[in-house]
Amino acid sequence: MSSQITRERRGNPRPHIPATGRDIVIIEDDEILGRSAADCVERWGSTAHRLPRPDDDTLRRELQGPVDSIAIVSHDDMVALRYALLAEHLKPGVRLVVTIFDRTVAEEVARTVPNCTVLSMTDAILPSLLASCLAPGYAMLQPVGDELVGVRREGVATHVEYLSRRALAGTPGPHPRSPVGTWFRSLGTSAKALVASLAALLLAYSVDVALGILVLHEHWTEAVWNAARTLTTIGSSHAAEHGPGWYKVFSATSMIGVLVLAAVFTAGVVDRFTGHRMTSILGARSIPRRNHVIVVGLGQVGLRLSARLRDLGVKVVAVERNRQAVCLPLARSLDIPVVIGRGGDRFLLERLSVRRARALAAVSSNNLENIAVAVATRAVAGEQQRIVLRAGGDAVTTESQSLFRIGAVCDFPLIVSTFVAATVLDAELRSVFVADGRTCALFADDRVVDLASWDMTSRPGA
Repeated sequence: MSSQITRERRGNPRPHIPATGRDIVIIEDDEILGRSAADCVERWGSTAHRLPRPDDDTLRRELQGPVDSIAIVSHDDMVALRYALLAEHLKPGVRLVVTIFDRTVAEEVARTVPNCTVLSMTDAILPSLLASCLAPGYAMLQPVGDELVGVRREGVATHVEYLSRRALAGTPGPHPRSPVGTWFRSLGTSAKALVASLAALLLAYSVDVALGILVLHEHWTEAVWNAARTLTTIGSSHAAEHGPGWYKVFSATSMIGVLVLAAVFTAGVVDRFTGHRMTSILGARSIPRRNHVIVVGLGQVGLRLSARLRDLGVKVVAVERNRQAVCLPLARSLDIPVVIGRGGDRFLLERLSVRRARALAAVSSNNLENIAVAVATRAVAGEQQRIVLRAGGDAVTTESQSLFRIGAVCDFPLIVSTFVAATVLDAELRSVFVADGRTCALFADDRVVDLASWDMTSRPGA
């Protein structure tokens, strides 16, 4: 896995099978992830001891007994860092597996604690999300060097394939080029005012030039010069003083209109330069209008998914409802266009050209919100739109899926907890994914294993 940072690990003579008979301590701040990881450890022949947010004394008592490895599962990097350092202090040299999002913090932890393996929960789910967004025929897609490794689904069989990183970016879409009106609707209120006022000023300038040539019989160079003077409120044509009455009325009206339009245009320019805009009118941070991916929820998963799509050459736009979201500055630095608003808003979805989008991925941490976004998208874009949800295998998701064709569901807790449990038991896998209801793993030698075969009751001789 690309985000995995390992300084030292105990070898596993059978990398396709997890170690058994281990005593594993799981420190957690997420009950679902902790319980799922503990279930995997127990099914695969080891013993799991769960510690939900333990204090120092509780952790000290637990680590006095036999402990082979410690897994720290937390959504907060600072919490995970503190527990990792505390565990290393209380039991030096113990095998540690820690979930940390920030790569800088991850590198520092790996450097400071040499017996630690750092995983990113976000990168664990990304291969499944990428496949669902770009190529539903694949169960997972993961960049490896200059290529993409993918697991193609063909019935119950799976096949590993290597693709060019740009192979999926250039896939022709079914939508024709979008008209100028679609581009204008994608702009925000301030940008629309700026573009509209500029267009009106150019129109007024062109009309003034035309009237100078046709009505006042000026040479075209004089007409251009006088129209520019009028537009900038410096002066007007001397020939206009002897023009017909209707021309004077029209000229007076246009000058007043130009004065207003110039004020609007100037305000728009100042706002673009002084405001912290997350989108631009043109350029890298402009909102795409066809064959793009809409990512709703700019948390850790949404930011990393958007960045990975951009790396693959796929156009992307993110939606975030919280103006104070931590990942917004990071998205700005990566030139990812971000629209502030509610992903389930029909008008916002139409502004983002959801009907022309390649896919919509609802990846916020709130499962109900993701379902609401999916249902709204289905209502706006129709049955053919590809929708991807980050969700858990809970009753709400299952019931919603049975009522609505809401899209492909990527089970975040299942994939992440399985990856953590396999890593802490020294199974050197590359990725975990779900294919046709089966939880599978891809290894570095391109072997795909159905993880049901790891259950003790399923193993030969068990």
